[in-house]
Amino acid sequence: MRNFTMMMELSLIRLWSTCLLFLLTSGVVYSNSEYLIGLGSYDITGPAADVNMMGYANMEQVASGIHFRLRARTFIVSEPQGNRVVFVNLDACMASQIVKLKVIERLKARYGDLYTEKNVGISGIHTHAGPGGYLQYVVYIVTSLGFVRQSFDALVDGIENSIIQAHENLRPGSVFINNGELLDAGVNRSPSAYLNNPSEERSKHKYDVDKEMTLLKFVDDQWGSVGSFNWFATHGTSMSRTNSLISGDNKGTAARLMEDWFEQNTAERSYSEEFISDEIPRRVSSIIENQDSHDELLELASFFESQPGRPATRISSSARRVRSALRKADMPGFVSAFCQTNCGDVSPNVLGAFCLDTGLPCDFNHSTCGGRNEMCYGRGPGYPDEFESTRIIGERQFKTALDLFSKASEQLQGKVDYRHIYVDFSQLNVTLLKKDGISEVVKTCPAAMGFAFAAGTTDGPGAFDFTQGDDKGNPFWRLVRNVLKKPDKKQSDCHYPKPVLLDTGEMKKPYDWAPSILSLQILRIGQLFILSVPGEFTTMAGRRLRDAVKTQLKSSGNKELSGEIHVVIAGLANGYSQYVTTFEEYQVQRYEGASTLYGPHTLSGYIQEFKKLSKSLVLDMPVEQGPQPPDLLDKQLSFLTPVMMDTTPDGDSFGDVISDVPKNLSLKRGNDQVTVVFRSACPRNDLLTEGTFALVERLEQKDKTWTPVYDDDDLCLRFKWSRPKKLSSRSHATVEWRIPESASPGVYRITHFGAAKKLFGSVHHFTGSSSAFVVT
Repeated sequence: MRNFTMMMELSLIRLWSTCLLFLLTSGVVYSNSEYLIGLGSYDITGPAADVNMMGYANMEQVASGIHFRLRARTFIVSEPQGNRVVFVNLDACMASQIVKLKVIERLKARYGDLYTEKNVGISGIHTHAGPGGYLQYVVYIVTSLGFVRQSFDALVDGIENSIIQAHENLRPGSVFINNGELLDAGVNRSPSAYLNNPSEERSKHKYDVDKEMTLLKFVDDQWGSVGSFNWFATHGTSMSRTNSLISGDNKGTAARLMEDWFEQNTAERSYSEEFISDEIPRRVSSIIENQDSHDELLELASFFESQPGRPATRISSSARRVRSALRKADMPGFVSAFCQTNCGDVSPNVLGAFCLDTGLPCDFNHSTCGGRNEMCYGRGPGYPDEFESTRIIGERQFKTALDLFSKASEQLQGKVDYRHIYVDFSQLNVTLLKKDGISEVVKTCPAAMGFAFAAGTTDGPGAFDFTQGDDKGNPFWRLVRNVLKKPDKKQSDCHYPKPVLLDTGEMKKPYDWAPSILSLQILRIGQLFILSVPGEFTTMAGRRLRDAVKTQLKSSGNKELSGEIHVVIAGLANGYSQYVTTFEEYQVQRYEGASTLYGPHTLSGYIQEFKKLSKSLVLDMPVEQGPQPPDLLDKQLSFLTPVMMDTTPDGDSFGDVISDVPKNLSLKRGNDQVTVVFRSACPRNDLLTEGTFALVERLEQKDKTWTPVYDDDDLCLRFKWSRPKKLSSRSHATVEWRIPESASPGVYRITHFGAAKKLFGSVHHFTGSSSAFVVT
């Protein structure tokens, strides 16, 4: 019996050793999972024509094509039989209060009370290259000519679908967290304001912007790694105020690189994190090299001339989309989000701000050139090429995230919980504790924007004679302001030293110009606390909020929180109310201070309310929800001209090539570009959601079929749309392919998809293709 027992023990040891060896060599992190995890992703690109872009408030910046597509990316973490939290990251300028209200309505109709405004957080990456018109307050939709239903619907539909995907993907899994520094992806664009913070506070920090990235790694018990979300502070302003192509800017670029990297690794070999490299991903379908000679390729290409425009189905574009072909049908797709945090004073234009006319640095205190702001611009690392700057800053975030992802070992463990309240920031009593221990009660103010708001920033200067750091205003613009709404003495005194330019909080016609009721939220996953804030916190403002919440959590006496606590800010979340500076930065009245809507005590109000939320969370106490924000959807006005009809010249068809590639064209990888122009129609007729307007196809010689290898979600392919005249019913689509070094030699062609509208409203889809050409 003893020998039998020993044999059994030895067998069990061998089995355990074999399993352990397998787990170690597989490179996949396995653990005792205590959560259900699910991730999802969906297209939110929106209208790629005619619609003003959100961010720079430049009426001339109107969408006319796609750099790459925008997405809503979602994670859900749930206790098996308990609470769950949802976090959605949008490739959009910011979250929208009315968008969230309508998403929650849909989720309640589908799932009951499983997902509500309390446990669903929605945050924007702050790209300034996405369609606008989806917020419900007047001041944010003036430049978009009012409310844009297509922009709004694309967001609501995309967020809902990404959450549905994440819900349906819920499976046992684990979440790991890691932190690390990224030094060269952001600089402070308002250093004179930062320097007004107390020296003893500044001395605690090595840099005048936050350099830390916090990353979550999601590991499915069966499939291994299925996603990552990270937070890092830098503005989505690598793309300039004159860009007209829809783009996720640097954070969207980083997400595209991370997701493509993972798909490439899983396609080329069984996934093992031992083999992680920070090599920029290449197209998976370009692995096999073509062995034919150059002359043979040219002869083969000569057989394929441009195809005239022809009818297509709605699903033709989606069916040919590259990433749907790459994705494995039997496992969830990898979802990677690069989220925004306290980026208020952080610019990705890391070379500094210079005067366009002299090339000299701009004035330090006011960011002017010869006293004017229009000539002062920040320079990205790829200057003067904004696309290159976008790629570089995105690539830097991607590489840091990849390193953190590969080394993530701290597992999130413990409760999943949340707290949410609505707060009226137009009249909030805030208790301040002075150094002598005496408390003072102050109030926030109805929203207002200062004169320096109109000066813009070094990422996107304003116009006329406004300057940053203006705490006086000027007589002419005061007269203009008074036509709209003159602030009374109480309002002016409340905002002091901000001179009020737009008294938005007290402007109510035709409906509210600015929000008063804001959403504040904490999502908890074990030792991680995500603070969802509806604005752009500056670096020091974010530090103060994080420190206050962490101190509150630590002082609660909760044994679960005796170890390391991670607190991150999710910026531009659940709504938008512009900037939040420290009290000291507010006194300087640079752009960020002038855009701090609720007066000098705005940050103190946030800290007070988040400390209350934190206390209720750790003590498991309920909170009063506060006043409900308004639903202004039925009051929205739109002055954007609808698409009446699309036409072509007599004898031509939609999809016809009007500027083809030359005969016997041969191009080199990494150096050359090919451009094709098609007869087209307005992209607003059909957004081709989860599809593509442009495609690069490669000839598979064995069966003479065309395989999609790049589409309008690739950084190397640009889809540009234009009309010959502003009100013309005719239009062109220009497709530009910058041939990457990783492309395979072979025979290629360019294809365009679109949808044309007839005079009485019906829409028909079409496609067309260029002549073939050779890449060597």
